[in-house]
Amino acid sequence: MTRSAIYLDHNASAPLLPQARAAMVAALDLSGNPSSVHGHGRALRNVIETARGQVAKLAEAERGQVVFTGSATEAITQAIIGGAKAFGVDALAVSAGEHMAVLKAAEATGLPVTTVGLDGDGSIRVEDIAAAVAKADGAGLRLLVCVHLVNNETGVIQPVDRVEMLVGPTPHHLFVDAVQGFGKLALEFSSRASDMMAVSAHKIGGPAGVGALLLKGHADAARLIPGGGQEQGRRGGTESAAAIAGFGAAAEVLPGQFYEANVSELIRTAEEGMRAMAPDLVVFGEKSDRIGNVSNFAVPGLKNSVAMMGLDLLGLSVSSGSACSSGKVGPSHVLAAMGVKPELAECAMRLSLGWSSTADDVEGFLKGFGEVVGRHRSRHGRAA
Repeated sequence: MTRSAIYLDHNASAPLLPQARAAMVAALDLSGNPSSVHGHGRALRNVIETARGQVAKLAEAERGQVVFTGSATEAITQAIIGGAKAFGVDALAVSAGEHMAVLKAAEATGLPVTTVGLDGDGSIRVEDIAAAVAKADGAGLRLLVCVHLVNNETGVIQPVDRVEMLVGPTPHHLFVDAVQGFGKLALEFSSRASDMMAVSAHKIGGPAGVGALLLKGHADAARLIPGGGQEQGRRGGTESAAAIAGFGAAAEVLPGQFYEANVSELIRTAEEGMRAMAPDLVVFGEKSDRIGNVSNFAVPGLKNSVAMMGLDLLGLSVSSGSACSSGKVGPSHVLAAMGVKPELAECAMRLSLGWSSTADDVEGFLKGFGEVVGRHRSRHGRAA
């Protein structure tokens, strides 16, 4: 099998930044437990606290609002299951386009879940949240509302500001999955009405296996793993100082590495090039405000399983959507929520770029895309 030469799946996991690797190696050379009070322990504690400040700065949060976890999925689960218990909520309102980590955590609370729809362009129906809030108010119930900042499949930027205006002044609570927006959009966590946000290291060029939950002070009781009092008692278990160091370094250097305007131009070039070869190309969510590093598209009749195999053989790594759902039978639940017909959804592919992406990567992708589409058209007797 040909080794992938061009990586175009940053939304699944961004390549490790050299600075993150260096920070991890330096931390691995230290011995001890960061909870120990001796010199070795204090050295590791300093590594973690330095990283806490770096992540807080990128999230525009206070240092004490950053709780390190073993992954974004853990952070999401802590926010939803731990938050539901801590806040004494009676029900949840969750958008249909959420990552499966959010949907599964909401289900695991055992509480009633109201599904908030998406419109045809992939945006959360804020009117559905307003209806859920009004219904809860009428029944004297407390809600935990769960929405995402940026959809991981379509790149659609969600109307979180409007959701905050609805939920913020009420007794209800709001969790935001900010994983795909972190490092690309201003989070402004400290000044927002959101109670909790989840972020991840490996989406921004840090290592896999570490995430963070951003918590306002009144949400400190949202806990999942009690443990031995680490992370100010908010997440038990000895911290992985090396992984956290890599997370912090990535948060520190990413703003200088990730040029949104440049990456957006690469995506535009890719979409224009694909349309030139496949005029019937469909780009999902293109009428909405999208983050600039991702394109979710389909060539009607060209199944993603076939197209991705062809691209992979040419050394091009793209995806069919969320990495956590790859290999599973059935179309994307996000596209289904948008009303996309199953026969078109099974043709959907996602191109996502990041800090290491170049114009040559896009040129190579378009060359491979042209070959795959050309073969498809010739087999089916249609002009490319």
